[in-house]
Amino acid sequence: MRGFRICAAGLSVLALTFLSAATAFADDPAPAQGSSDLDVVPPPPGANDWTCRPSAAHPRPIVLAHGTFENRLDNWFAMSPRLAAAGYCVYALDFGRGLGGTVSGLGPMRASAQEISDFVDRVLAATGAQQVDIVGHSQGGMLPRYYLKNLGGVPKVHTLVGLAPDNHGTTWGLVGLPITLIPPATNLVCPSCTEQLPTSDFITQLNSGGETQPGVSYTVIASKFDEFATPYTTGFLNGPDVDNITLQDVCPGDFSEHMGITSDPTTIQLVLNALDPEHKAPVPCGFGTGSAQTK
Repeated sequence: MRGFRICAAGLSVLALTFLSAATAFADDPAPAQGSSDLDVVPPPPGANDWTCRPSAAHPRPIVLAHGTFENRLDNWFAMSPRLAAAGYCVYALDFGRGLGGTVSGLGPMRASAQEISDFVDRVLAATGAQQVDIVGHSQGGMLPRYYLKNLGGVPKVHTLVGLAPDNHGTTWGLVGLPITLIPPATNLVCPSCTEQLPTSDFITQLNSGGETQPGVSYTVIASKFDEFATPYTTGFLNGPDVDNITLQDVCPGDFSEHMGITSDPTTIQLVLNALDPEHKAPVPCGFGTGSAQTK
């Protein structure tokens, strides 16, 4: 029953996101180069300080990539300030925008991957860093792999952390989204939705010839209660330098699902540990279950 309530809460977030399309916001201050009139959603707390300079302790800026039907604010409102408080320069973009720019992750994914590429270049130019780390949720955890494989991203990225990514596509299972029933209508409003089907040309090409790229470190964090990226094991990657983590193996009492995983304290600490493996901290478990092992 609790899992049902969490799923319903996730759907409510999506509904509120669509309703927010009538509201426009001022964009964060940023260099003129690469800016867009569609950047109407403000960045999450702690993100997009274009005067930030990476420290010796954390030399790589972090780029946050949201999921489908989301935007940088609603996806990263909890994760971003924690990363900034840990001493990172944090940057978040919206890509594949629709509904006046307030709901994102809808557009063709090859074009969205190019937006990620352009944004990474913008971050590197502003900070003077040599590489970034990318933390992505759902589509945003899978899509950077196209950037790495096809758009020359490998030298610019050290670590990719995917939270509930659909690396092998998704059946859109537990919520019963009619993606496969009305593909023409879906393609009109959300091309990325059909491109994320397991049998799509995009997913097939993405995983052909190997799922990882040499020189990049990969971490995948997935939840058994995921209701959007289904089956939840779709996120797990095969290849060297990959750490596939099931959230409930770390904290059995953690019921975080697809929409809640980015604000889950357990997940946030797992992300921090993946970004700085030399200084891992104990992972807290929610719901009063104490602390898990260091992961």
